[in-house]
Amino acid sequence: MNLTESYQSVVPTPLLSRFEWREVRNAAAIAMATNHEEWGDIMTVLGEFDLTIAELMLPGGNKSGLTGRLEGAFKDRGWRESRLDTEITLTTQRRPYRAAGETKAQRETSSVANQGYLVDGFKGRIALDVEWNAKDGNLDRDIGTYRAMYEAGFLDAGVIITRTQDDLRAAALDYDPATTKFDTTTTTNLGKLVPRLTRGDAGGCPVLAIAICARTLSDLA
Repeated sequence: MNLTESYQSVVPTPLLSRFEWREVRNAAAIAMATNHEEWGDIMTVLGEFDLTIAELMLPGGNKSGLTGRLEGAFKDRGWRESRLDTEITLTTQRRPYRAAGETKAQRETSSVANQGYLVDGFKGRIALDVEWNAKDGNLDRDIGTYRAMYEAGFLDAGVIITRTQDDLRAAALDYDPATTKFDTTTTTNLGKLVPRLTRGDAGGCPVLAIAICARTLSDLA
C-alpha cells in the first residue's frame, strides 16, 4: 500500500517542519474533514508541545513524563481511554421435517464475545495512541484495534504519535557521548510503524503517524 501525503495541505506549516508525518488512505485530510473539532485538538496539542534535550534524556518507557504530558493534554480536551468490545450472536433455525413427525422449528442461539484493547484517547470518531518507547508489538495492537473499530463503523481514522530513531539517537549522543539511549531498535518508532502501514495491516482504516524528531527539540531548533 502506498503512503499518501494529504497532511501537506491540511497541517499548518510550522507543525509540518517540527514533526515527521506519514499516513495511509489520506488520513489527515479525512480526519480534518470529518472530525473538525478533534483535528483542531491534535493541532493545538502539537503546537503547544515542548521538548528539551534534557527531557529527552530522562529515563522512562512508554509511560514516561513526556507521554503523560501528551495524554493529559488530550484528556483536558475531552479525549478518553476507550475500548471496543464485540459480541457476535449466531442463530440457527432448524426447519421441521414432517416425515419424521417434526412440527415445529427449533431455534438455537449462541454468542462469542471478544474483549478489545484500550486506545489512549477516543473522541468523536478519531482514536489516538501515544507510543513513545514501548515494545514495538504495541503497534500491532493499536493498528488492529483501529481496523476493528473502523470495520465496525465506529471510527473514521486512527492517529499514532511516536518518535523517530536515528536523528534522536544522534541528538542524544551529541548531548552525552556515553549514552545508550535509543540504542534499542525494537521499541516503538516511526521506522517500525511505516512497514506495518504500507503492508496494509490497518485494512481500509486511514491511519496518520506523527513522529517526534530532532526538529521537535526546542533547544536545538
